[in-house]
Amino acid sequence: MNTENYQSGENFDEMFTEEGQCRPHYSEFLDQVKKTSPKKMSQLQFSANKTQVAMGMTFNVYHDNQGTEKILHLDIVPRIIPRKEWEHLEAGLKQRIKALNLFLDDIYNERKILKDKVVPEDLILKSQDYLEPCIGLKPPKGIWCHITGTDLVRDKSGEYYILEDNLRCPSGVSYMLESREIIKRAYPDLINQLGVMPVSDYPVKLLKMLQFLSDKENPVIGVLTPGIYNSAYFEHSYLALQMGVELVSGVDLIVKDKKVYMQTTKGLEQIDVLYRRIDDTFMDPEVFNPESMLGVPGLFEAYKAGNIAIANAPGTGVADDKAVYAYVPRIIEYYLNEKPILNNVPTYLCREEKDRNYVLENIEELVIKETNAAGGYGMMIGPKATVEEHAKFRNLIKNNPNNYIAQPTLSLSTVPTLTDEGLAGRHVDLRPYILYGEEIEVIPGALTRVALKKGSLVVNSSQGGGSKDTWVLYK
Repeated sequence: MNTENYQSGENFDEMFTEEGQCRPHYSEFLDQVKKTSPKKMSQLQFSANKTQVAMGMTFNVYHDNQGTEKILHLDIVPRIIPRKEWEHLEAGLKQRIKALNLFLDDIYNERKILKDKVVPEDLILKSQDYLEPCIGLKPPKGIWCHITGTDLVRDKSGEYYILEDNLRCPSGVSYMLESREIIKRAYPDLINQLGVMPVSDYPVKLLKMLQFLSDKENPVIGVLTPGIYNSAYFEHSYLALQMGVELVSGVDLIVKDKKVYMQTTKGLEQIDVLYRRIDDTFMDPEVFNPESMLGVPGLFEAYKAGNIAIANAPGTGVADDKAVYAYVPRIIEYYLNEKPILNNVPTYLCREEKDRNYVLENIEELVIKETNAAGGYGMMIGPKATVEEHAKFRNLIKNNPNNYIAQPTLSLSTVPTLTDEGLAGRHVDLRPYILYGEEIEVIPGALTRVALKKGSLVVNSSQGGGSKDTWVLYK
């Protein structure tokens, strides 16, 4: 397959330099591509698509009239990250998670960081994600954020930036795992030849982390799912199966004497640890949202009594609010007395008058984000938006400035992607997964999300994005 006409444009390309030279860590992969005909590449892509359907690797898109289930398109050109580069990311992510965990423990207990005015008190205490029932909580082993998916992007210079922290119910790890199994079939020899670090032991590591949260020798563990219509149900069932634990929904569980039991054909069995995949406020209708049909009445009381561990802990959502995100560099310095290893994307807080005025005057050049939205919703990319959209978001910001932040439009890095016209650069982000149990561990792989439309910067699966396998090298 010919790559001589590949255009990396003005963006940082993961595979090629500005001069069109292949980066060293991609050279062996490029040799393989050059030996493979376009027809063969198309066949490999077709096979990957079919395998995804056969494996049930689908997700649900809400507000979509074209059908419920879709596959997350897996492009067969991987993203490759050399070891030295990965070690830098690993150190930065561990630092960030450690600081965020200390922050969560503080704001629900002593509130030192608020008293010292490092983070505005009203930003936290008035946040809809700051859960008053969690005040005074001390989760098992002192850990709040057990599973994190942190989104990173790369700018024109090749520098990595943290784009977003996902501390509630981060999704996508099953696609990382299954994508590797599919891509292994496309390049069976090359993966070993290059020395790609494995990710297949993630379920074992996840199980070990969940077991660590209980003081019992053989704790009973369950994955709490909202059910089959949830967008990430494939992942819930996949992880439960891989760990060999129970997949349960709210109707399967009952609380007695502040202990949580699973209803089985043999009677009630106590559950010691829940990996919850439902939002905080839906977990217990007696404490949070009384209309929730997904949660378990009495679950929170059992948690407070120390009779069950929950990952992630209730209340973690306040730390991944997009407005709080802007303060994370200060949070790191406050708790760890260290400079952040990985920088945030420069962020304007519309709640602050100076920032708000700048945003309103320069809205055509900025990305506007709703602080509590996710999945690519509630945002506007200024340079690609219409005059009407600019006016709409100006009014939204003026009416509710606390609800919006703004960031410069980054030219996300690109990776060659198989299209009908051959290989073409498409924008990507990176979501590594971090487990916090006995220690903080960054899984040596990630979900690379790719914007499949030419020129698009929106990589979210719900907005038409796809994915790539991410190869982290031993060297």
